Amino acid sequence: MTTNITTTHREMFDALTSGQFDNFALLSCFVDGDPAVTIVAVNRTGGDYRLTPLFVSVTPGMTLTDHDGVSPV
Repeated sequence: MTTNITTTHREMFDALTSGQFDNFALLSCFVDGDPAVTIVAVNRTGGDYRLTPLFVSVTPGMTLTDHDGVSPV
């Protein structure tokens, strides 16, 4: 079976759902000009904060398909 899910994706999902970490936040953003929201990991780097996007919300301009090109919605 083909999948786009990587080991890093699984690790991020596990971190989000485990309850072990508290450095996640929702961030208002834009994806290709459409309003969106992303879940970010917030990490301190020296005196700054580094925001790492983990997952992004679906936007009106996105088309979701399976690996055969079929839209589930």
